[in-house]
Amino acid sequence: MHVFRLRVTLPLFALVLVSGLSVAGQSSAGRALRIEDYYRIRNVGSPTISPNGQWVAFAVTTRVDDDKDANKSASEGWYVPIDGRVPPARLEPSGGDVTNLRWLDDNRLQYSRDQQQWTIDPSKPSESAVRVESPERGGRGGRGGGRGRGAATATPSPDGRWRAELRDKPQTKNEPQYASDFEKRHQQRFEGAIFDWKDFQRDGQPFPVPDPRARPAVQIVVTPTGPGEPKTLVDADLRPSAIAWHSDGQRLAFVADPDWRDELKYESPDLWTVTIDGTVSRLTNDGYVYSDPEFSPDGKYLSYARTFGTDMIIQQKLNHGGPRDLFIRPVTEGLARRSSERAESGEPVNLTAKWDLEPGSAQWSPDSRFIYFTAAIGGENHLFRTSVPGGLVEQVTKGPRRLNGLSIDKSFTKIVYTVGVHDAPADVYSANIDGSNERRLTQMHTAITSEIAFSKAERLTWASKDGTKIEGWLMYPFGYDAAKGSYPIIVTSHGGPHAATGYSFDFKDQYFAANGYFVFDTNFRSSTGYGDAFKWATWGAWGDKDGQDVVSGIDYVLKRYPIDPKRVGHTGHSYGGFMTNWLITQYPDRFAAAITGAGITNWVSDYGTADIYRTKETEFFGSPWDAKAREIMIRQSPLSYAGRVKTPTLFIHGESDQRVPYEEGEQMYFALRRRGIPAKMIMYKGQPHGISGNWNNVHRMLNELAWWEQYLKRPPSSTASAGR
Repeated sequence: MHVFRLRVTLPLFALVLVSGLSVAGQSSAGRALRIEDYYRIRNVGSPTISPNGQWVAFAVTTRVDDDKDANKSASEGWYVPIDGRVPPARLEPSGGDVTNLRWLDDNRLQYSRDQQQWTIDPSKPSESAVRVESPERGGRGGRGGGRGRGAATATPSPDGRWRAELRDKPQTKNEPQYASDFEKRHQQRFEGAIFDWKDFQRDGQPFPVPDPRARPAVQIVVTPTGPGEPKTLVDADLRPSAIAWHSDGQRLAFVADPDWRDELKYESPDLWTVTIDGTVSRLTNDGYVYSDPEFSPDGKYLSYARTFGTDMIIQQKLNHGGPRDLFIRPVTEGLARRSSERAESGEPVNLTAKWDLEPGSAQWSPDSRFIYFTAAIGGENHLFRTSVPGGLVEQVTKGPRRLNGLSIDKSFTKIVYTVGVHDAPADVYSANIDGSNERRLTQMHTAITSEIAFSKAERLTWASKDGTKIEGWLMYPFGYDAAKGSYPIIVTSHGGPHAATGYSFDFKDQYFAANGYFVFDTNFRSSTGYGDAFKWATWGAWGDKDGQDVVSGIDYVLKRYPIDPKRVGHTGHSYGGFMTNWLITQYPDRFAAAITGAGITNWVSDYGTADIYRTKETEFFGSPWDAKAREIMIRQSPLSYAGRVKTPTLFIHGESDQRVPYEEGEQMYFALRRRGIPAKMIMYKGQPHGISGNWNNVHRMLNELAWWEQYLKRPPSSTASAGR
């Protein structure tokens, strides 16, 4: 299998970020991380640049250990000059939560506190904040005007004449009719649920969710900024979204699915345009899924992203899910002559056809020569650009790290972002648009990093069973000393499966490492960031090749590091939970302990009880009543092999999980207990798939560590009969 990768040359600043890895794998002298530190870690994010390009605002949140609120966090707003000439300043330094940071067009920073709006001028720090009587002053986040993402968001036209918004179309409410008072009383006494629509559940939402077909259609309405009345441009049975203005202010693009009320069809939004006089045109109708429309500043092109539609994959019986690509198409015929014949002829041009990664949301350069976007490349995340219309993709930023929350300034000369690494929480950086002249703008974690010795993670690559190269990261235990003998190891598998681990701070990994464990993360096949062939390599056989990748990685580290092969544990959540269940059934002698978080056990019972069924109908080739699909579901279900399991396993699940229903964990737990294998279940009341809340997270880490301590820390002979 050929996996396309770009060669990464590390600039000096990137080398600085990863330098200092000692033999012991520690970042510096200091104490070990403790569970209480969970409430001390500050989370830095959402950096945005002022319209004049001189200031950066960002948010800081800190978890609060509150007896009454399981999810309480303190929210702060900060700002700093983009050149870093002075340290960051905090909004409302005397206290109080600050939210909704927003730059106004006059370069004042607006924020919310105590349900009121305030503004400050960062260039005049001695002046007091000013209360805003009316919040409608016009402003910008990270991307500016010209496009709208959701209902009730007014989007100004480039010429300033109009503001476009999406409005729910008024509906007539149908009151229930009763044949008699007797019937009315008994109908109204009913406690329960009645539904007759297919998509009746969504994880994390009340059950049943409202009928999606009963939602109102959405109108596109434009209102003049001067005198005049609003005009409804789109008033069809559609739900437009992602509206984007053309530079002439005379038309908009949007996406909408005309079949959105058909519950037997998967969502397949198409591209549309509408002129200021209300002429609606449908540009696509081919089964693909379209998103992110954006006109070029010169008005010549419409850019958009395209992925394969789920119905297309099912109908064509594909063995892959296709790429996500970035396209352009000319707005009108008769454009100026350019190098691309297809662009001249009016046909769409795939700008990323020869580039085997996945572009994120796109942004045009002011001169319309390039489109910029972020993308994952292995365990990294960076800024890229592609030429228009040539389609030459270039990587702009480089280095072993993840750039998150990237924002570009109005003049398109500066970028800001947070940097993710393994051994410290993220901070804010700025750089030129070409990635040069990087500056670190914040040092928000100095107090904790000077006190705690966070563990470093070493990047590893190895060949899987069939020779495919796999990437992973091995985190060293606190106080690591090879001379002290062998160590236990915790192997983690990420969720998805079409996701990836990589350069980011993970408190749980650090917590396990602080307690004397190696921690090993892998990007097995089906992970993103390594090309389409790698991403879809497990189609029809979840667990097979990806399981081989994980086990081959374990073999790799066992040969090269002082790790006890009899003290290997595995864990993961969601798909990582499925991988845990799968590995302890397929490799029953390899793992001394396991922790399964919200993991699939039985693909047949999962179908119809989970809120995602498309993965079975695509990657398993059908539904349980299709013979081929049913055979795959049974074959790839860990429950089918529960008789092989020897591994003591802790199961963790949310009571209200509708992504991987609680019964999935319960089935495997019961199978192990029925066979006398040590097993324990922790069920979190009222929690959906992503178990959340400060209390729950701390409780979970404490109990997971206790499981590892019982079955990995002690010699295997002393745990053989424990828990029976």
